[in-house]
Order: sequence, then C-alpha cells, then structure tokens
Amino acid sequence: MCGFTGFLGATPFQGKEANEAVLVRMTCHLRHRGPDDGGYWCDAEHGVALGHRRLSIIDLSPAGHQPMHSAPRRYVLAFNGEIYNHLLLRDQLEGAGLAPAWRGHSDTETLLAGFEAWGVGGTVQRAVGMFAFAVWDRETRTLTLGRDRIGEKPLYYGWQGQGGAAVFLFGSELKALRAHPRFEHRIDRGALCLQMRHSCIPAPYSIYEGIAKLMPGCLLSVSAERPAPRTVRYWSAAEVMAEGVRSPFAGGALRAVDRLDALLRDAVRMQMVADVPLGAFLSGGIDSSTVVALMQAQSARPVKTFSIGFHEEAYDEARYAREVARHLGTDHTELYVSAAEARELVPALQAIHDEPFSDSSQLPTSLVARLARREVGVAMSGDAGDELFCGYQRYQFAARLWRRIAAAPLPLRRGAAGAIRGVRVATWNTLLRGLGRYAPRALRGPNPGDKLHKGAGVLACAGMDELYLGLVSHWDDPAALVIGAREPTTLLNGEPAAFPGMDGIQRMMALDLLTYLPDDILVKVDRAAMNVSLETRVPFLDHRVVEFAWRLPQSMKLNDGCSKWALRQVLYRYVPRALIERPKMGFGIPVGDWLRGPLRDWAEALLAPDRLRAEGYFDAQAVRSRWDEHLAGRRNWQYHLWDVLMFQSWLEGSFGDAGLAAAAPAAAQLH
Repeated sequence: MCGFTGFLGATPFQGKEANEAVLVRMTCHLRHRGPDDGGYWCDAEHGVALGHRRLSIIDLSPAGHQPMHSAPRRYVLAFNGEIYNHLLLRDQLEGAGLAPAWRGHSDTETLLAGFEAWGVGGTVQRAVGMFAFAVWDRETRTLTLGRDRIGEKPLYYGWQGQGGAAVFLFGSELKALRAHPRFEHRIDRGALCLQMRHSCIPAPYSIYEGIAKLMPGCLLSVSAERPAPRTVRYWSAAEVMAEGVRSPFAGGALRAVDRLDALLRDAVRMQMVADVPLGAFLSGGIDSSTVVALMQAQSARPVKTFSIGFHEEAYDEARYAREVARHLGTDHTELYVSAAEARELVPALQAIHDEPFSDSSQLPTSLVARLARREVGVAMSGDAGDELFCGYQRYQFAARLWRRIAAAPLPLRRGAAGAIRGVRVATWNTLLRGLGRYAPRALRGPNPGDKLHKGAGVLACAGMDELYLGLVSHWDDPAALVIGAREPTTLLNGEPAAFPGMDGIQRMMALDLLTYLPDDILVKVDRAAMNVSLETRVPFLDHRVVEFAWRLPQSMKLNDGCSKWALRQVLYRYVPRALIERPKMGFGIPVGDWLRGPLRDWAEALLAPDRLRAEGYFDAQAVRSRWDEHLAGRRNWQYHLWDVLMFQSWLEGSFGDAGLAAAAPAAAQLH
C-alpha cells in the first residue's frame, strides 16, 4: 500500500532539478501513505514526473523501490495497492517465455512485466487485487492511469492552468495535487451539494473544479499531443450484476453455500500474504466474523483481531466481538474509548479525509485503525458484505413501505403530504402529546411531528427509486442550501438506472455497489487506515466473489426476511449461530447529543452567521434555523449539521487563515 502523484505538461520552472523540486513537495504530502521509502522520476524533455511513497508490505528490499522501470525500460510505473495473484501471473509469463530476469518478488515488477507482454489493459484484466497506478509509456509518450474494479484505491486527476502553462495533475490524494503551483483551488459548489445530500462526494466529482476521480474499473490515457483524457472501462460492475441476474446459479442451496465458502476461503488465503504482521478488524457482526473465521481456519497461529468499544451501550459492539474472538481463538485486542477521547479526534477528521466527508462513522473507523496499527501493518476488513448479500435493513424497510403506499394514486399521496407539511412540527408535537396513549404507537416517542414531516416526503415519491433517494439523502434540496449551486446528475438523482430484470431490493443493492460502497465506505476505510500507514484489504471485493454473489438467486440472500442467508450458512460452519443472531448495529457515534453538549462551542464557531455569510457557501439562515431547532431539542438535525460542520472544518483546515479571503471573491460574484 502506497501513495503516488505526478504531473504531465508545463510547469513554471525549467529543467530537471526545478521539476523535481515541485515533485518532491507534492510527494511529501503523501508520506503518511508510505513512510518507508520515497522515489522520484522526471523526464524534463517530455514534461512528465512521477513521485511515490512506499509502505513496504510485499518485498521489503530495495528491489521494490518505485517509480519502477520495466526490464526493457519502456514503462515507468508508480503503483498503489496489491495484486494478490501476482505469483500466478509470473508463472504464466514464465510459461509463455515472456518473463524478464526477475530482480525481486514485488507485484509492481510483475505488473511491469505484464505490461510488456500483454499491454496495460490485458494485464489489469488478468489481475486480482486492489490498485491505482500511473504508468508512462516512453515509446508512445502516453500516460495511463488505472483504478481497480470496485474502487478500493483512490485516484484524482485533472488539468489545471491555462494555455501553454496548463499541467495535468494526478495522485492518490488531493493534498499532493494542491502542492503544485498551478493548482487553482476553485471549489465546486455542485460537488458541495452532493456532499450535503450523501455525506460524501461521489465519483467522478471532487470538491475542486477541474479535478475528477477516476471511475472504478477504468483506464485513462492522456498525452501532450492528445490532452483530452480518454477513458475505457475494462470491467463493469453494472454488466456483472446484469449478467448475474440473467444467468443465476442453478446448483441448489447446498452447492451455492459450498461454492461461496470456497471462493471466500480462497480470497482470504490470497489476501493473507504479506511480509509484515497481519490482522483483522472484528466487530462481531456477520461480515467481519466471516473474514476472521476464514483467516483463523487457514492460520497456524492465532490471528490478531481488533475492536473498539464505547461505554454508551447503544453504540458498543465490542462485547460481541469478544465472544466471537474467544470462540475462534484469536489474539484479540479491544480498546474502550471514552466520549471525551473520541471527541478529541473530531477537529482532525478533515485532514484525514482530504476532501469534505461527513459519514459520522469516520470517527470509530479512525480509532480502530489507530488501534490495529500498533501491532500490524495490514488489517482485513469485512466491508461489502451488506451490499453483496442484502444486509442493510433499509432494503426491506423501503420495499415494505413502497408496497403500502404504492396502491394510492400519486396526486392523493402528494395532497396528503402537503397537508402534513402544512402543519408545523411543533404543532404536531403538541397535538400528538395531547392524545397520549390514543396516538399511533409509532408517534408516541419524542418529536412525533418530525417523524410525520419525514413520512410526508415518502408519501410524495413517484417511485421506489425516488423513495430510496430520500432514504439515503440528508439535505433533500441541497441546491437551495449551497449558494449559486446546481446539483450534478448522479446515478441516484438522474434518470432511473437500467437494471433489467431486477426487483426493487436488487436495484437498491446495485445502486449501493456502484455508489455508496466506493464513494463512502471504501473512502472512509482507506483514508482512516492510510492516515496511520495501515494497509486494509477487503476479501469480499475479490471480483470473483462479487461476480458469484450476483449470480446467487435473491432467495439465497433474503430468505423469509433473513438477510445474508447464504453468507450466514458459511459463517455457521465456523461460529455458532447463537454468537451471531442479534439485531444489526451501526458503527456510529452519538453526534446529536455531542452537538448539544461537549461539541457545542466547536460547532458554534464554525456555524457563526457572520462567518457563513462572509464565506458565501451556505444560506446562513437555513443553517442557523436547523442549528437552533437542534439545540432546543425540537428537531434532530444531527446529520444535516454534521455535513455542514465537516465542510466548514475542511475549509478552515485547507485554507487556514486565508479561508475567508479565498471564499470572498467567489461569494462577491454570486451576490
């Protein structure tokens, strides 16, 4: 696991030494991703530079140093990630008489040999792994960027500057790109809208104008002679899902579970290869417990496992992880974190995540990554089990809800929604409290008017896709919140995606695999872990597992209300059912309570009306009204406010004292 950056095109300097000085400055911002080694390569004649920071995991010797040249020296590669089947690829190269004289045993060298033999596209199609890379072809003078199939590893790119001074920047994190003197720092207000809606900025967008994220499963090529980037897709999750639904597995339940067990076991085995200590995150849930069980079944020594616990019982899963670890015989470490200790990390979150990111589970994720890094260099994760095996409760909830309301005509439902919203939340609260035990059971808790207003939004939905967008949105109309913005089109808010043959629940799973998983979950884990120089691996995202999961009939995922049915059957072969069967918990923190209590002063400073107006990004009145309602306990706006606070914190950290000055010119143009 590493980080890389670079540029192609003009710089404000001339000569190799000046280019290298810029490159070194950019690469230094990625030191946390690779503290073990750094390398730099420049070709001043063609205006291309590659910088690399190395976290040594496979082949700790100097033979793994990057940027690395292929044996004939046609290709120069900067690579981040792991190719789990690289030894098999070496065997194939050797069997075909295409292998060079190997200098070491790194997967980077294997990739380069593959590029020489099969081309870049032919090699990545053969590779099993997670990766992002930049490779310069000296023969064609072309730069190619590549990203893994699902999007485990990040990669930003884009042209900055004008005319002959324009430069194509790329890298693992925005921190590196910002260090280039041509970087323009223009905030994309449309991308900010997306963060307000989803708590993250989905690919291909980034928080900066002119800078994009490379989509998963894609290769991009660019050159000085052909500056418009060309993108080709070498693997499509959408096509894999469609093919799985068209041609489902027909071997019966027992054979399906056997096959899934074998595929997962093989994926875990391949990902356990490392030249540094290896462990796993363990929450005690189905996904992480399955990964750990398969690790321990293939390990001669106790696997190191790590859990974070909270003293607030509603947020604590550590006790469940402890029971699973005891049964499997792992070398388990848990750390109970006080609320005060967790809150101390909040101001640092913006630096960890590099661009605005507001999934509040970012905090416990960062804490467990720090814990694991004390003992291991690689940690396995159970992410993606929910998306592949129908684990999220919202899937069944949305389907039930839609069945209940779909029979009523849309105009009638929208009329009812308007009537509900026409009565203030506080008025509904007073009326329903007055009814006491005669009020509907679902409306007897605190803030029943808040629930009614949210339910009105569901009533007004024209279809299940719109309903699901509402369920996964925070701010319903972020373009009204962000001054001068238009919300960009995504898979979720644009025309309904074409997922032929899928029912409503399968559509939600497909959308999550294409959006929520790579744009939120994988970003959160990558940034939290790499901030402390920890490599994470996700066995469920072996593309062979993904392809098979989508061939499983839906009844083997959701069976009579039981989610993850096939995956549970695999787990029960290693862990007793009694240790697993319990209500699903989220990996979160009590954000709402903290904002009313110990984080109040921090939030108040970031949400000060004069500050919001001076910066010019948000409608200050809209933000403040929600802040006042939240503080008074009239409404629970914790997620809406956390979205704004994480942007405000990021803006402060990215621009420092110049934050207001940077924002003011743009704000002046909009008013």
